[in-house]
Amino acid sequence: MKKLFGSIISTIVFLLATMPVSANGVLVSEASAHPNYPLEDKDDRVIKLKAYLETHNSPLADSASHFVAEADRLNMDWKLVAAIAGVESTFGKHIPANSYNGWGWAIFTGQSDGKHFADWNDGITTVSEGLRYNYMDKGLTTLDQIGRRYAASPTWSTKVKFFLQKIEDFDPTGISHLAVTI
Repeated sequence: MKKLFGSIISTIVFLLATMPVSANGVLVSEASAHPNYPLEDKDDRVIKLKAYLETHNSPLADSASHFVAEADRLNMDWKLVAAIAGVESTFGKHIPANSYNGWGWAIFTGQSDGKHFADWNDGITTVSEGLRYNYMDKGLTTLDQIGRRYAASPTWSTKVKFFLQKIEDFDPTGISHLAVTI
């Protein structure tokens, strides 16, 4: 009986340790629920994100699959980099000219308007990798921890959480005027 009980406890601990945690906790990927890489054309996350960005007339909408692919590759929440763009640039609509920088990336590194990227996908990759390697891999794994280093505003993480939740709760099936294609 003790052996069985120990086995059950070990299994529960393993399952809890390997489960993704929401944006309120540690930011990890839901990639385990989507093991096929590259992404399938019918990935619900891509469809949801693209439709959500389209409702905001975002120039980032066509990069929805790239947001999700990079998040999966780097084991991050698939909504995170898009949510940051929501806070920093209204989803890419308010950026320095020709910069493709919807994240306020590298503003305080001597470039008055931040880093310029070759295109949206380049920006998504750079920001995703920067968050993974320079924040998460260095122990900053919650939005509050990341926000203290990423942004000057003390409300930054609250705003990012707001958009994370909005994207999570968004139901693209209720939008009849959008033609969501991948």
